[in-house]
Amino acid sequence: MPSPPPGTARADTGSTTLAVLLIGPAGAGKTSVAKFWAEHRRVPTSHISLDDVREWVRSGFADPQSGWNDHSEAQYRLARRTCGFAARNFLANGISCILDDAVFPDRPVVGLGGWKRHVGPGLLPVVLLPGLEVVLERNAQRSGNRRLTDDEVARIHGRMAGWYGSGLPIIDNSQLDVPATARLLDDVLARAIASPPQW
Repeated sequence: MPSPPPGTARADTGSTTLAVLLIGPAGAGKTSVAKFWAEHRRVPTSHISLDDVREWVRSGFADPQSGWNDHSEAQYRLARRTCGFAARNFLANGISCILDDAVFPDRPVVGLGGWKRHVGPGLLPVVLLPGLEVVLERNAQRSGNRRLTDDEVARIHGRMAGWYGSGLPIIDNSQLDVPATARLLDDVLARAIASPPQW
């Protein structure tokens, strides 16, 4: 999805209480964009990071990089339910929220279906999908358990390409900085409010 032409007025999501799910691979910039977007809205907005909630588990943290197993899957599902509960609580109190997660298009029941159950049918999903080279470069700048191997990043990015043709809005932020991506996200959301995507 291209950037709006220079001089085009920025779409305004107004005072609508929104629930947004920002989807993308590791290194796509989901957390940075979500945090910036939440901080710069005119209305109260919360950023809820699935990774942050997963890392609340200190002792016995099941790191998927060490191998995806029943334990890491259980912690992931628990984190998603916790984020969903927080989102519903914020929304019930008139506070918008944006969540970020690496949802895979080949696991819709676990991914989008799970978020829809936990947050509600008004959730607006948007895919953030820059090019592979950009994702690899951004991932290399990460540290700790958030940094993945190049092979893993490439595999995840390849699976994310399945979102093309899904009907969900996709933003290629390869050439955009965080503020520009957040502005484009606002434009996409304004269109989604007017004509909600079917998912």
